[in-house]
Amino acid sequence: MVILTAQKLCKTYGAGETRVDALKDVSFSVAKGEFVAVIGPSGSGKSTLLNLLGGLDTPTSGKVYLEQKDIFAMKEKELAVFRRRKIGFVFQAYNLVPELNVEENIILPILLDYRKPDWEYIDELLGVLGLAERRHHLPSQLSGGQQQRVAIGRALATSPAIILADEPTGNLDTRNSRDVINLLKLSSTRYKQTVIMITHNHTYASVADRVLSLEDGVVTDLGGMR
Repeated sequence: MVILTAQKLCKTYGAGETRVDALKDVSFSVAKGEFVAVIGPSGSGKSTLLNLLGGLDTPTSGKVYLEQKDIFAMKEKELAVFRRRKIGFVFQAYNLVPELNVEENIILPILLDYRKPDWEYIDELLGVLGLAERRHHLPSQLSGGQQQRVAIGRALATSPAIILADEPTGNLDTRNSRDVINLLKLSSTRYKQTVIMITHNHTYASVADRVLSLEDGVVTDLGGMR
């Protein structure tokens, strides 16, 4: 079952001599539960692509369909609600609320949607993430690796259609990076969660089911790397 489709996505900045084609006719589909890695050098358009897939930016031309809905056909408020319910984001910067503890940070997207947390699921998540004993700790009391686990938990808490992870290991050492990659993989296998992850690390990309290479705004499907 296809859950996300990018169709002839183009993103252009500037005009004339300053024109930059960040993305050029990018098209691909992602199946439900698939773990896809996007690799490429700095400046290749990886973050631009992720921002378009997540509805954080608009393309110069092209379409993005998530669960068969054209996200750029939505009005701003409708898109904001859709994004909150259907897309989980994990960034290089953890973006945790410093005044909230681990548990509160994880359930925040649910509360913002005026819903009640499924505490059985939240407790399970905390256990899977290795955070059960730190659920009442503030972000300042956690290591970088633990903070990124909280960010992953927050992304998973709403059971979104897709998780978009932008260089999630960028601020972490090798050991914590492996843990984060393994947790993203686990979310795909255990919870059938669809994940698209940007990384410049080919070793981490090899954990994914499929790898897309992005260079000079053009995507090439490399298939599986294992």
